[in-house]
Amino acid sequence: MLNSYLEELKKIKLLSREEELKLWEACAAGSEDAHHRLISSYQPLVFKVAMGFRLPEAQIRELIQEGTVGLLEAAERYDYQKGVAFSLFAVHRIKGRMLDYLEREYGKKTLSLDSETNEGSGISWAECLISNEISPAENVEREFLSGKILEAMDRLSVNEQKVLSGIYIDYKSASDLAADIHVSPSHIYRLQKKAVRRVRGMLSRLMAEIK
Repeated sequence: MLNSYLEELKKIKLLSREEELKLWEACAAGSEDAHHRLISSYQPLVFKVAMGFRLPEAQIRELIQEGTVGLLEAAERYDYQKGVAFSLFAVHRIKGRMLDYLEREYGKKTLSLDSETNEGSGISWAECLISNEISPAENVEREFLSGKILEAMDRLSVNEQKVLSGIYIDYKSASDLAADIHVSPSHIYRLQKKAVRRVRGMLSRLMAEIK
């Protein structure tokens, strides 16, 4: 079943930035067709996040379903006019839905965290589950920091956002990114370093203000 899903993903055509912007504009105007196309075009992102958990196929399918719900929620809250890449905005909610599902289904059961998720899988529950020790205050802090990171990303140039999204979320190579935005691979590395330095600087100032 997962193989047939992969075959469908291969048929998805990546949107250019211009195409995606037009679709978001149409979506904001109430177009269901635009909304459906946007959600479909980002299904590969859901798959990538799900595969990062390295779980058996049956559980990967469940994570994909949960992640798709997260993708839909992200699309409802996303404001394309802020200039933040949707992939950066959506990945937190997608992963959050998946982690919530794992905690809900398995985190409160009596099991050994050193035991395998499925016999022969080679993956322990400790590698997949989030801690049950997280307090409400810590959750609020995480949400706050996530919001500040998005604000910091919003201040980056379009190309800097593309580079961070491509490298850290889409796992693209510098060569592929260079071809996408028509620059040299060495320029991609410079953009990456500059963007990371700027985000760190903004977050450092934030933490100093909090203290």
